[in-house]
Amino acid sequence: MSKPAICVALEPDLVAAATGDAGPEAAQRVEAHVERCGACRADFARYRAIDGEVTALRSHLVAEPHVAVARAELEARLTDLRSRLVAYRVVPTPVGNVLIAHSEQGVLLVEYLGRGRRPDAAAARRLAGLEIVEDAGEVERLGRDLLEYLEGQRTHLDWPLDLRLVRSEFHREVLRRTAAIPYGAVASYAGIARDVGRPRAVRAAAQALRWNPMPIVIPCHRVVGSSGLLTGYAGGTTETKQHLLAVEGVPLVPVRGDFRILRDRMYVLAPGDSEYCLPSCPSVDPFPRGGLLFGSRDRAEAAGLAPCTTCRPDLHPLVTAVS
Repeated sequence: MSKPAICVALEPDLVAAATGDAGPEAAQRVEAHVERCGACRADFARYRAIDGEVTALRSHLVAEPHVAVARAELEARLTDLRSRLVAYRVVPTPVGNVLIAHSEQGVLLVEYLGRGRRPDAAAARRLAGLEIVEDAGEVERLGRDLLEYLEGQRTHLDWPLDLRLVRSEFHREVLRRTAAIPYGAVASYAGIARDVGRPRAVRAAAQALRWNPMPIVIPCHRVVGSSGLLTGYAGGTTETKQHLLAVEGVPLVPVRGDFRILRDRMYVLAPGDSEYCLPSCPSVDPFPRGGLLFGSRDRAEAAGLAPCTTCRPDLHPLVTAVS
């Protein structure tokens, strides 16, 4: 059951007041609120009881092994209560309603809901075991950031992340590599598999991106098939993936229920190189394994790359490339 936004916003002060760490103004706000809110009054009493037990144990001889263990367990309980609290907000966007959920550690879930206005079954499964509350505070700011990104007003979402929903260490490696793909560029699934040291695990890399808990933030939309087809998208549709890439200046065309990037209109970065090339440059493959394609020279140079001294894309730019 979702908490009212005012209760979510007050949660940090509620915990601080229960543990005696709140300042005078925060303590007064909590006191006034719990007088009229039964749910927060119960939470306050629960936090205070746990803190009281911890304080009582601290007054004993902590050298006693069993006392030290009990104190650690109680402190862990309080930490666990805080870590399980997840606030969410559903943000209307050009690609449909998007759920953003965050914990004390950072954003842990971004979920496409289409026209839905509440967490759907998929989001509920991912967040099972956590205490979910609706938020109008921190997540509202994140929602504004997301809208600015989708409107092309910002090129990255510099959010702290909580990676607890990532399924395995292999998935983490795939997501780390994906997070490093620059704005306005695309990589292939085969290239991602190669970069994480498992060149034959292309399907496994694709599955890791399918289960990406934070699409857009970890930009799995920038990974496409070696043929140039988009081939699907985590939690969304290929139309959503196409929209995100188009915002970043990646040229695409519709192809039989999918979309294809226009590789001949994109600049190429070969693996291990620091110069971007024309697609006709003899030193690179059209879509190098482990390399990148950029939708414009501006995007390539924003990533810190210099123009190739052989094919000279600075002197012979792609006329049809998105600028």
